[in-house]
Amino acid sequence: MSLPEILLWSELRGGRLGGLKFRRQHPFGPYVLDFYCAEKRLAVEVDGEAHAHEDRPEQDRIRDQRLSENGVITLRIPARDVLQSVDSAIAVIREALWPWRPNPPPRGGGVGP
Repeated sequence: MSLPEILLWSELRGGRLGGLKFRRQHPFGPYVLDFYCAEKRLAVEVDGEAHAHEDRPEQDRIRDQRLSENGVITLRIPARDVLQSVDSAIAVIREALWPWRPNPPPRGGGVGP
């Protein structure tokens, strides 16, 4: 594992993120996912500089599409972002796991019966 992956794994392992279990280097069909939460069907990929060059962006797009067709959401986080702030990277993952939803309108107000 790369340094950004090691740093992120130290925050994801052992149910440290809301009790959810993550697996590292998880095989999924022909792919190996950096981190995978089966309960939420979320793959977290830590992308180094190589992902921005040559045909890698297109390969990643195809891979993400194939995972999506199998019900897996892929969250890509640049390795440099993890190195700058592991806490910020965890916040991005947390948002993907538990998306913000607006509060419902107050009772007796708003539109409806």
